[in-house]
Amino acid sequence: MTVQLNHTIVAAHDKHASARFLADLLGLQVGPEFGPFVPVEIPGGVTLDYADTSGTITAQHYAFLVSEDDFDTIFGRIRQAGVTYWADPYHSREGEINHLDGGRGAYFDDPNGHVLEILTRPYGSGG
Repeated sequence: MTVQLNHTIVAAHDKHASARFLADLLGLQVGPEFGPFVPVEIPGGVTLDYADTSGTITAQHYAFLVSEDDFDTIFGRIRQAGVTYWADPYHSREGEINHLDGGRGAYFDDPNGHVLEILTRPYGSGG
């Protein structure tokens, strides 16, 4: 049996702005609106479908495994955009990146408070 995550819905107060925020930082494309969703397809076949909500948004965590070169590029965009970043998901080490498992990682928030992460090595992979 083969099972793959295909898509997930990401709650947003402005689905267009939120999708654009992620796509711009990661160097991806925002897809055409599909029903109530604004999709951002992640390489590997998973789509984040942004949907508007007027209610309270419970923050979720989305981690993106990237190459060392892509980390440099994305991290450069984060810094150029003036986005605050942390070395940890608890926001206690502002302006730092982590070096867990011999890689690099950084956390930053999207406009809705979702915690986004870029990392170059899966946690627990050694190093």
